[in-house]
Amino acid sequence: MTTVQDGTPDARGPASPALVVAVLSSVGLIASLCMTLVVPVVPELPALLHTTTADASWVITATLLGGAVATPIAGRLGDMVGKRTVLLATLGLLVAGALICALTSSLVPVIVGRSLQGVAVSAVPLGISLMRDALPPERLGSGIALMSATLGIGGGLGLPLSALIVEVADWHALFWVAGALGAAGVVLILAVIPESPQRSGGRFDVVGALGLTVGLVLGLLAISKGGQWGWGSAATLGSAAGAVVVLLAWGVWELRTHDPVVDLRVSARRAVLVPNLVSVPVGVAMFTGMVTFPQLLAAPTSSGYGLGLSLLLAGLVLAPMGVVMMLLSPVTARVSARFGPRTSLQAGLVIIVVAYALGTVLLAQAWQVALVISLVGAGVALAYGSLPDLIMRAVPTDRTAAANGLNTLMRSVGTSTASALAAVVLSAMTVRVGDAVLPSLAGLRTTLLIAAGAGLVALVATVAIPVLPRSRSVDEVVVDTGVTVDDTPAVASRQAVHGRVRLAHGEPAPDARVTLVDLSGRQLAVVPVRPDGTFCAPVDDPGTVLVIASGPGGRPTAEHVSLAQRSSPRDLVLVS
Repeated sequence: MTTVQDGTPDARGPASPALVVAVLSSVGLIASLCMTLVVPVVPELPALLHTTTADASWVITATLLGGAVATPIAGRLGDMVGKRTVLLATLGLLVAGALICALTSSLVPVIVGRSLQGVAVSAVPLGISLMRDALPPERLGSGIALMSATLGIGGGLGLPLSALIVEVADWHALFWVAGALGAAGVVLILAVIPESPQRSGGRFDVVGALGLTVGLVLGLLAISKGGQWGWGSAATLGSAAGAVVVLLAWGVWELRTHDPVVDLRVSARRAVLVPNLVSVPVGVAMFTGMVTFPQLLAAPTSSGYGLGLSLLLAGLVLAPMGVVMMLLSPVTARVSARFGPRTSLQAGLVIIVVAYALGTVLLAQAWQVALVISLVGAGVALAYGSLPDLIMRAVPTDRTAAANGLNTLMRSVGTSTASALAAVVLSAMTVRVGDAVLPSLAGLRTTLLIAAGAGLVALVATVAIPVLPRSRSVDEVVVDTGVTVDDTPAVASRQAVHGRVRLAHGEPAPDARVTLVDLSGRQLAVVPVRPDGTFCAPVDDPGTVLVIASGPGGRPTAEHVSLAQRSSPRDLVLVS
């Protein structure tokens, strides 16, 4: 029987690992699908919403901003109050946003609804963190690889699905379908996924959340709207400058507060920092193909290079990317397990670079584009599946949701940058076909070369990623049989209180929990007690902490422990 944070039993037994992976990956796929939901109707949005092209573009921008702002904040909240609880909240916002969009044809409500739907991208890092807490070690790698890959799978499969819906029904049906999928995700989570017992504790950093929100919005506005506003315009430069100032001030605040939204000290470790930086060019490489190839496929044959396909057929040509990513997720886990996630990431980046280099010459037939995009999907599957594994080897268990949220944010910055770069290149390198102005073949090839260059930059940067051993969960730490907590990568560079909780007559207290509090009264960690009564509670910054054991069968007990030196196992007895 599992227990939740307040110590009450969770009546459901643990779900099978396969079911946990299937449910969480399905939810990640739903969230990813919703991000690309309106792509088929982008050209018609001005007429559908009775507005200008510039204003209609906010339907896309709002989704991007909603996801970027929500992802790190949702991750921190998940670590604090429960990842399952926050995951359900993000799906609830997705459903609410879909209903708002489905019931209106006005610009402002649609922008609001799409912003709420963007929050759902937080489901991916939250799901990855839930997997770390719920899956046995032998299933964790493949589960994380599939969950991480849903960010790309949804984009690959979402375009043909959305195009099909638009062809057979009114455009509002896109949102009814999204709402139904979101509601199904809520039901599945409630039925299958238990709440994680891991908590970081502490208070929510409201000032940090507001600062991060303002900084991200300003920065992403400069990236996503710079082409439309003009890269030298006051609006673009002002947004960029404002982002720099706000984020610098935010960084100072986060370093000084006790419970930051983003733990910059952990994020600054080379093992965390480099994978996050690498995620930006990986995002650029992944999304560039999804921006460029549809324009090639849809361009009329009279352009001299276009294939003249309908939106649905173009989507079907690009669909193999998502299929390949889904099929290769288990392979990614095996490669990472055998050779390490850094090697898996490097292999994926090599494939991406080669694929885009081939793409500059294989553009004459639909099958050639399908081959290139499939290779890109294979490379992205390896890269995206490796990044969370790298991150989780370097962060403590009670910070996984926030850490994965930050990594997902960095990938989103990469996709936003890809969109902006492609817009600049394709608007500057054009050809006139009748009355239409289209991107030139040279322009399309240039964007593919930029994607190859981004992959090459990321590949070079991976050399700086340190090789860490596989992160183990608290349940794998044997604290009373000679295995020291310092051997646990999950608590690397941290102190830990470990030992056993037992009842007065000597039996272990498996339904108990252990809470660590510092001398100022701030909660540092809450961990469950294993069935044999043992526990391991990692904490930062050596000092003196109050260790409190509580649970059914006895009154709570507490003692002070100094972490200035190596902590010996504690034997805590619940008083009858």
